[in-house]
Amino acid sequence: MRPDTPADHIAEAERLLRTAAQYPDDREPMLLRAAAHLELADQRPRAATLYDELLAANPVDPSLIKALKAANLWEYGHEAEARAIIDGLRAAGPLEAAPWRIAAETLESHDELESAHDFFSTALTLLLAPDEEVPYATQSLLFGRHRVRRLMGLGHDAWDELADTLHSATVPLDELHDPKRLWSLGSSDPGELQAEIARLRAELGTYRTALSRPFPVAVLHWTAAELDELLTAYPALRTEYPSHPEHLNRLEASLRDLYAAGTPNLGIVTGTVPSYEAFAASEAASPSDPNLLPQYATTLAARGRAVPWPPARSAACWCGSGRTYRECHGAA
Repeated sequence: MRPDTPADHIAEAERLLRTAAQYPDDREPMLLRAAAHLELADQRPRAATLYDELLAANPVDPSLIKALKAANLWEYGHEAEARAIIDGLRAAGPLEAAPWRIAAETLESHDELESAHDFFSTALTLLLAPDEEVPYATQSLLFGRHRVRRLMGLGHDAWDELADTLHSATVPLDELHDPKRLWSLGSSDPGELQAEIARLRAELGTYRTALSRPFPVAVLHWTAAELDELLTAYPALRTEYPSHPEHLNRLEASLRDLYAAGTPNLGIVTGTVPSYEAFAASEAASPSDPNLLPQYATTLAARGRAVPWPPARSAACWCGSGRTYRECHGAA
């Protein structure tokens, strides 16, 4: 049953916390979901404690957790601390879209429109190279910036035009982001209300489509050390992985083929040998069976472990080389 009341959200948060204790490999995404439920139950101090706990444990994505913590703190009166975290995020310049979006939307929700606009613009300057394909996660920055500019009464610029071309709903962005739409909700004219309800349904349909996107079509990635351990334990898999550089090149090529075929929502999941062996045991299968590898990748993706592909060309390459994507596997 979907949680609807504060008590339901608290119960769901408690369930997630118990599950996280049983499955340490999935602890971070489960604690993030638990914190979200606590926020919905107006248990914001407890949610902040969870964010602090995550940050103390060397998380995969500390910038995302800091942005969520800032948004939560501002909502229950800790504005100065929230601003300090947001300023720190801006200085750090994370190469993922989500922390920027959350921080900008936090500023926007508290009528800090100029600061929100600056945040969206700074993020796009950092993450979006000229003439490159816009990653799915980065599109939300373009849409958010468009919305803020409409609220500020600013005219269209090149990024607004790009947002318009990427927007796929039947209702144009200019109409969706029109501040006057909020006023029409208070109208006593049935015709105006019906028109606004139709617009809101169209907008809701867009959000439902985004939220109902299946977990990514995920391709399995092994680090050099993990792959060496895997092939030492299960040499039958050498036919799948002749070498680590070949594995990386095949992975990139597979994703490009899927992208060219129109497959949406692509991602990369990174495996570990203990996790793979535990998955094989849960399936009553042998880890030497190559048919188990795509099932393992799908399971990791379903647990929220997928990293969206392609990254921005100026972001770090997914392979962990330390180079940017354009200098590494994103090279033409």
